[in-house]
Amino acid sequence: MRFARRTGVAAAAVLALAGAAPAAAQAAERPGAANATATDGNALPPGWRITGEGAGRELEWRSSTEVPMGDARVEFRSGDRLLGVPAPQRDGRTFRLELDDARTTGLTDLTNLQVTAGGRRLDAAGDDEARRDRKTPAQVAPPAELPAARVDPGRPGPYATVNGEYALTPVRLPGFDQPVEMQAVVVAPKGVKGPRPLALFLHGRHATCYKGDDVSGEWPCAKGWKPIPSHRGYLRDQQLLASQGYVTVSVSANGVNGQDWAAEDGGAQARSSLIRRHLARWADWAARPATAPAAVRKAPSADLSRVLLVGHSRGGEGVNRAAMDSLYAPPADQDGHHGKVRWRIRGTVLIGPTIFGQNPVADVPSVTILPGCDGDVSDLQGEVYVDGTRGVGQGRALHSAVYVVGANHNFFNSEWTPGQAKAPADDDFWDDPEERDPVCSQGTPTRLTADQQHRAGSTYIAAAARLFVAGDDRARELLDGTGRRAPSADPARVPTHAVGAGRGAGFLPDDGVSVTGARLCSAVDPDTVKACLGEEQGVSPHFAQWDAPRETGRQAVALTWSAPGAAARVTAARPMSLAGHPRLALRVIVPPGTSGTRLDVAVADARGKRAVLGQVRVDGLPGSDRTASAWAREVRVPLAPAVRAGVDLRQVSALELVPRSASGQAWLMDAWAWKPGTPAVRAAAMPRVDVGRLTVDEGDSGVRTYRVPVRVSGSGSGQVRVYVFDPATGEASDRLVTVRPGRRDIDVPVKVTGDRLYAYDVSYDIAVKAVRGAVVGSHRGGVTARNDDPMPRIEVTPVADRVTEGQPLKWRVSLSEPAAVDLWLAFSVAPVAGGTELSTKDVDAAWLMEHTGEEADPERPLSGLWFLVLAADVPAGSTSAELTLPTVADSVAEQAETVRFVMLGDDGEPQEGGPELTGTVLDAS
Repeated sequence: MRFARRTGVAAAAVLALAGAAPAAAQAAERPGAANATATDGNALPPGWRITGEGAGRELEWRSSTEVPMGDARVEFRSGDRLLGVPAPQRDGRTFRLELDDARTTGLTDLTNLQVTAGGRRLDAAGDDEARRDRKTPAQVAPPAELPAARVDPGRPGPYATVNGEYALTPVRLPGFDQPVEMQAVVVAPKGVKGPRPLALFLHGRHATCYKGDDVSGEWPCAKGWKPIPSHRGYLRDQQLLASQGYVTVSVSANGVNGQDWAAEDGGAQARSSLIRRHLARWADWAARPATAPAAVRKAPSADLSRVLLVGHSRGGEGVNRAAMDSLYAPPADQDGHHGKVRWRIRGTVLIGPTIFGQNPVADVPSVTILPGCDGDVSDLQGEVYVDGTRGVGQGRALHSAVYVVGANHNFFNSEWTPGQAKAPADDDFWDDPEERDPVCSQGTPTRLTADQQHRAGSTYIAAAARLFVAGDDRARELLDGTGRRAPSADPARVPTHAVGAGRGAGFLPDDGVSVTGARLCSAVDPDTVKACLGEEQGVSPHFAQWDAPRETGRQAVALTWSAPGAAARVTAARPMSLAGHPRLALRVIVPPGTSGTRLDVAVADARGKRAVLGQVRVDGLPGSDRTASAWAREVRVPLAPAVRAGVDLRQVSALELVPRSASGQAWLMDAWAWKPGTPAVRAAAMPRVDVGRLTVDEGDSGVRTYRVPVRVSGSGSGQVRVYVFDPATGEASDRLVTVRPGRRDIDVPVKVTGDRLYAYDVSYDIAVKAVRGAVVGSHRGGVTARNDDPMPRIEVTPVADRVTEGQPLKWRVSLSEPAAVDLWLAFSVAPVAGGTELSTKDVDAAWLMEHTGEEADPERPLSGLWFLVLAADVPAGSTSAELTLPTVADSVAEQAETVRFVMLGDDGEPQEGGPELTGTVLDAS
């Protein structure tokens, strides 16, 4: 099983668009996709090219079909190396990444370029590869129905409801050029006296505007276009909560969605600012009800000491950041809200969320809903909101993962659901009529209808509200891995697991355990994944990809056996106490689609006394190669047998797993002492780390030392892991750092050498993750050394610009002075002013296919091709290079034919008044 990577999706069917991207040109791209000659002489894969020149040089990928706007982040990669996050263009198909020396130095395998989003390949090459390897399994049956829980939060409450909307003056948020709307829909209980808890909803990253059957991601909407009312997509969820006594508000975030491609964090901080702006208004209205909008005056007053935040997709990441910012203030220059915090967030619900920074808030309870058929955030990276809290905070907050078998990404929002939405909408799960998915294609036994899915979502949102806000511990068994169901969510199958909530000491593979009879695997290290975990059978949400190609930690204990009986032993670094807890809870992954994996579970104390606690059975989730189904199931065994056998539970040193199935595989995520109950949660005082970015000019001479700007605020001390990226290779070194406010504990010096030679900007980046007793806001930044030297002047001289057919046309491109980097200069074919133009039959057919992806037939002028460029690679330190256009001889008598190429500018468009290549080909007869 390969946990970290995933391939195989047609770009047209993935709802994903760029976020967290550097600023780049937004001009609409002319149709085109081609192979272009790369700087090292290799051909770029189909759909890729390099555009522009000098500082404006960009790596471009163009999909053959539109890539709809969604929440997963589009990324350019070379193998496991992250090149960067490209900017989307207005045509919905083209993505461009600014190229600098940091990205291109050491990049030699340009044939291994990849486009990914949410763990899936978007480029056609990856899709074709996956199709060749795909084996279509038989139809899959749903998992067995779980017993009913003691309560069913999906049942409507006793109150009638009242609806309304408000629209306030738009607000300015840091880093965004356009104001962001302050608009929301309110649903509240009717005729209720006294303050009521508040639930705030935030939708995810979706198209912003529509006109007929067309949508766009622009903001504000163009004339004649209407905003897509994504904030109205949770009305059924709001009505359920309102009937149970909650005031609910769902806020619009189109203004963030239309601009977040330019934010390094994908808009997480902006979404947090927007949420807290609304909460601040609700606090004002609670103090002065007469100043509230009509929709708010119709509702009971809001009790802001009891707030639940619900976020969908990137809205989930925004909700997480808002919870963090409410406890640990963000830097003022990054934040759009500077007022006093007058609310208390009791918990969060995160639906199919992104988590680009992998920085969950450990001391705020959370429920993460993972859609098993998510076609947008398809790696189910939201699992990190559970796993990423282990050991960071006090461990008292419950962090639950709720896996909804057969749910897609969009249908939790009715405004993203076909037949229910006002704007165009679709099913985000990518499907192929010729190759239906056995788990997620519509009509299969495991796939939910839109209404079934939305009802399940409403039920589990209400379960979180009942547990976190109302304090009803009976709802916990629906969320914490106990294995109970809410009948209101039927027929959905919804397994859960959790960490925190008073779980005691445990065996965590990341905490220095030793293993015998099994392997301790890092499932986020590309060098060890395959060797340790075997052949790819699925994808695990537990090991969603992050910024660094290799990470310290995020490990699992891997068991493989061909006969029962051989024990795998996990020994802790020091003995631990499991006393006072009736059970041991384990989270175990088995391959998707398998059933009946049986394991004996035993513990031993420091004296060597051992006892078998019991046997567990673990079944895999329904899964295919298009789902992220390698997900841990929670199982529990009693600790009483250890007491009876004389094991000292105060000094437990080892855990044993003994396979009893004939053969199989399993992976232990962790094991904890467990007892029932939901303890009270209070956030610990922690330091907060925010990484910034410093941009400097390189200068003309000398070496200057700069430091990556890192701010540590808050109180106390904690530990974080700092990853420092090599700008030449993209690899990262890491170190564990103790941080305290007011000190420069994270000190990353950057030496910048000045010169008078033209080069590209170079970025020296770092990324930070919390390890223990700390929170991380802005997780990535660095120092960007900006080239401050002009690009050399470019001249073109003919070498052989008048030739007989069969001979190559040649031109020399010269620079006025050498550059410090390779320069890739592109010339695009253009129509000739008069005479006969060289045609597709006049050039070598293999060369034409390699450079354009097109056949020579039917014969047409070269300027009629979809896209054709000649590219000159001028190596660093050199001042010239040759361009060649091969021609072929034929037996047809014809007059002289001409060809014309114009230089492309920084924007990838023909450069007005720039150098041109012209050539004439004479008939051989």
